[in-house]
Amino acid sequence: MTNSMAELEKADTILVTGSNPTENHPLVDLHIRRAISENGAKLIVADPRKIGLVKYADTWLRPRPGTDVAWLNGIMYIILEEGLWNSAYVEKRTEGFSALKEVVKEYNPEYVEKITGIPGKNLEKAAREYAGAGIAAIVYAMGITQHASGTDNVKSLANLAMLCGNVGIEGGGVNPLRGQNNVQGACDMGALPNVLPGYQSLSDNTVIKKFEKAWETKLESKPGLAITQMWSAVLDGRLKALYIIGENPIVSDPNANQVRAALKALEFIVVQDIFMSETARLAHVVLPAATFIEKEGTFTNTERRIQRVRKAFNPEGQAWSDSKIICELAKRMGYQMDYGCAEEIMEEIAGLTPIYGGIHYDRLENDGLQWPCPARNHPGTPYLHKGRFTRGKGLFHPTKFIPPKELPDKTYPLLFSTGRVLEHYNSGTMTRRVQGLNLVYPEPLLEIHPKDAEQLGVQKGSMVKISSRRGEIKAKTTLTTKCPRGMVFMPFHFAEAAANLVTIDTLDAISKIPEYKICAVRVEPVE
Repeated sequence: MTNSMAELEKADTILVTGSNPTENHPLVDLHIRRAISENGAKLIVADPRKIGLVKYADTWLRPRPGTDVAWLNGIMYIILEEGLWNSAYVEKRTEGFSALKEVVKEYNPEYVEKITGIPGKNLEKAAREYAGAGIAAIVYAMGITQHASGTDNVKSLANLAMLCGNVGIEGGGVNPLRGQNNVQGACDMGALPNVLPGYQSLSDNTVIKKFEKAWETKLESKPGLAITQMWSAVLDGRLKALYIIGENPIVSDPNANQVRAALKALEFIVVQDIFMSETARLAHVVLPAATFIEKEGTFTNTERRIQRVRKAFNPEGQAWSDSKIICELAKRMGYQMDYGCAEEIMEEIAGLTPIYGGIHYDRLENDGLQWPCPARNHPGTPYLHKGRFTRGKGLFHPTKFIPPKELPDKTYPLLFSTGRVLEHYNSGTMTRRVQGLNLVYPEPLLEIHPKDAEQLGVQKGSMVKISSRRGEIKAKTTLTTKCPRGMVFMPFHFAEAAANLVTIDTLDAISKIPEYKICAVRVEPVE
């Protein structure tokens, strides 16, 4: 997030798109509803599904899935046509404005309505509400990023925010909600194929030398593979072994039949996890890991806040903390990796990672700190880009609408989208072991519009087969107007009816994120 969660309560208008915080990020949902009920903020929701926040919204835009660039360009078209943009901010703090105008001029309300299905009057209302706000915040999640056009979607949101002067101010910003509690921290620490900790580039020789000196070893400067690229690398013989930590790709990755085939083709698999997951059952070696309450460390949350994790119990059985497992494995492979405690690791992070330079355990005793925090006396950074962007001026990235790769046709007439529900988390490795949660949401359900169900001869609670070009699953139905006609939705937490058996493995060309949110399926009653 460019800004902090609590700052949402200072916004005059909040645009929520591709995110269902009521179920997926309840604390953020609470801040949004407080902004509305206590401070009179206006809410714009842009989502094909009728999510919980719609009932609080002043404006609900219901675009066809996969058309985000079009409606965002449409909003900017209206803002420019009506002179609602922040010309002083654009002039002083940005560049590339002329190129943006050139692209956006095609996206008049009539053209956008043909692409997205959003009535022009609704688009105009949303544009005026966002541009007319003194402070406007954008909140988004994986409904924006999990597309082949995900990077373009995010760039379009950034374009809109800069156009109206809402980046680098308290209460504004472009705020992605992370999908897991420490995914921000994992990325910060270099769990990406092309960077070292602190997003320091592998292409920077000075950075490479700094880490080589600290770690007393040579480093590979060639970027690695994203997880979504690994399966094809296995199947074409380039990748022979995998070390999988805290991940269950056989349930969570798209085109799961291909993932299973790749896992079976590997010569060697190590899985390190807290439970015996579906993926772990295919491993040659399983390393039992400690849970978060059995180890020391930190989590970095979605607002870049580094918080202490404190050990409450000793690990059960043969389980070790992740850091101990990695250190002991390194020693057995000939590299002496020794840390006396988790705090020593944080001290090394502070010494090598500028954005964490002022992060020390004695400073994390209360509410933690938000990076960048470059020095011990630095208070942390509640919001980014105050006064200037990292690159100097913010750069507009004009983007044109590109349709999704796979859309419904006569053979597969419905659009299939996946996501989460309040009661469960990711592949269900943890939450599906909780009896109370299973009582509330015990099995996978396919959401389908009542009119579509009637046309297909499907009753509420009846079993159906969902088929795509990649695979098929069976699940019970729930009839709901949350989904528009022509679209079905299913959570991906359930291995026994893994939604990702039917999803497509088309990737965003830049981020390599798969298009989880759109593929074509056929739904048929099961006799």
